[in-house]
Amino acid sequence: MPSKARTPPPIVDRREDLLQVQDLRVHFPSGHKLAGSQQWIRAVDGVTLSVMRGETLAIVGESGCGKTTLGRAMVMLQPPTTGKVSFGGIELTNLRSGALREARRHLQMIFQDPYGSLDPRQPVEEIVGEPLLIRGVNVTQRRERVAELLDLVGLGTDTASRLPREFSGGQRQRIGIARALAADPKLIVCDEPLSSLDVSIQAQIVNLLLRLQRRLALTYVFISHDLAVVRQMADRVAVLYLGTVVEIGETRCLFESPRHPYTVALLLAVPTLSLHTPSAEVPVLVAGDPPSPTHVPSGCRFHPRCWLRDQLGRPDICLSSNPALSGSDTHQVACHFTAELTAMRTPAPSVAQ
Repeated sequence: MPSKARTPPPIVDRREDLLQVQDLRVHFPSGHKLAGSQQWIRAVDGVTLSVMRGETLAIVGESGCGKTTLGRAMVMLQPPTTGKVSFGGIELTNLRSGALREARRHLQMIFQDPYGSLDPRQPVEEIVGEPLLIRGVNVTQRRERVAELLDLVGLGTDTASRLPREFSGGQRQRIGIARALAADPKLIVCDEPLSSLDVSIQAQIVNLLLRLQRRLALTYVFISHDLAVVRQMADRVAVLYLGTVVEIGETRCLFESPRHPYTVALLLAVPTLSLHTPSAEVPVLVAGDPPSPTHVPSGCRFHPRCWLRDQLGRPDICLSSNPALSGSDTHQVACHFTAELTAMRTPAPSVAQ
């Protein structure tokens, strides 16, 4: 996808936190409790971060690292096991059903699958208007608002009576975006909204999301595995590994000077990225699959696959101590050997123009 300079949306104060996640954990049972073999899948395991008003925070990582579960927990579609989620200063994890339902209208989600996320039996007018129906908006106002939303996402009002099967994948994703906008949200979690679309359609949806953000003063959490799109879309990036954040920072800093060996590996795995290193011995890819989230390694979770640890002679601290995020307000990393990584590399992963 061609790179395009991102124009920041006209939001007042980017330093204001709109959503905060504190020590969030989402664990799922696995195995048979009666047989004494029940274990826990630690999908999200101690995530603390904030999303600033008006920004796009991207969440990246390998498949199975917990990105989608974290996104769903942020909007309380997935109840956290422990931890806190606060939105606009209100702790959502303490709200009961009625109050949570009211708060959740400001938090919406665009789903990955534009085919499975729409009811095939409902016409577009009912799909997009459902959030308005729940809020008690009358029929006339609902139809007017649906027409306005369809026009906003680039679909004509004549599409309102048609069924989802009559649309292409890109058009269905536009319907999903219109539905997310119906409740006038302040924050939208975009869960890999481009992954099932052709490249040319992806570019159109990216441009639509950026245009809507500027026009409606939206805040995005953008979940994706496509780092070229992330660089175009995001103000900041959080790198997730085995349910925890290992690096978070401003997009330009993270892409041009990654400080965690896992981030370096992700950037090197993208064909359109390049890395200039002083040594040809630095591995290009991380070998093997991530460990099972039911058996998280002791110490640093990345140490079984860490090429930097191998370069440094496999120090024991990686096995015994799990590093916490540290650094500046603009760039934090969880690694015992950030300085060594910085010293052995020249800044360089960058998207090919």
